[in-house]
Amino acid sequence: MKSDVLNKPYIVEDGYPFIIVPLLLAVAAGYFLNAYVAVLPLLLAGYFTYFFRNPSRTIPADERLLVSPADGTVVGVEDVEEDSYLNQKCRKIIIFLSIFDAHVNRAPLAGTIDFQQYTCGRFRPAYKEGVGYENERYSIGIHSAHTDILVTIIAGILARRIVSWVTLGDELQHGQLYGMIKFGSCAEIYVRDNVEITVKKGDKVRGGESVIGRIVQ
Repeated sequence: MKSDVLNKPYIVEDGYPFIIVPLLLAVAAGYFLNAYVAVLPLLLAGYFTYFFRNPSRTIPADERLLVSPADGTVVGVEDVEEDSYLNQKCRKIIIFLSIFDAHVNRAPLAGTIDFQQYTCGRFRPAYKEGVGYENERYSIGIHSAHTDILVTIIAGILARRIVSWVTLGDELQHGQLYGMIKFGSCAEIYVRDNVEITVKKGDKVRGGESVIGRIVQ
């Protein structure tokens, strides 16, 4: 089954209520009160328009290159034991998304979703150590001809809803949009040892465009 969510509008539909409500408040405030009172809801509408953006990205043609699932900053690359999907020792890339980053999520490689898991949890700040085990999170396992990866999107202190536009059995294209998380969050990518990591702590990455790994076998 092939998902049809490659093409989303520049402003993701999930953001429309967040934009429309403050705009209506601004109009009401300007009409019944004065223009100065309307400034705050107008600023909120402007911020939400910026936050729910879906920027165009140039996806690498080489499908052996893993692209970042989200915009943000790499805050760690670790050796870990992954026991929910890969079931082996592997490497984990951790990406922190600030409230100013685009929060749509993209598939790091082409493949089929053969694992999906949603876990309820807490809402600690996404940059805190251990949030991947404590906070609300949504994981998908992607199986391809070359390797398997696990991508986990983690809610933060402000991120209260993880949105997915795909489900088990869907086929993802390289860099395809598959979901988003509302407000500050964290993404974790678990890869097998046949993937060479090409990023390091402190690197800035762009979802669907920045190369974070290379399949070498």
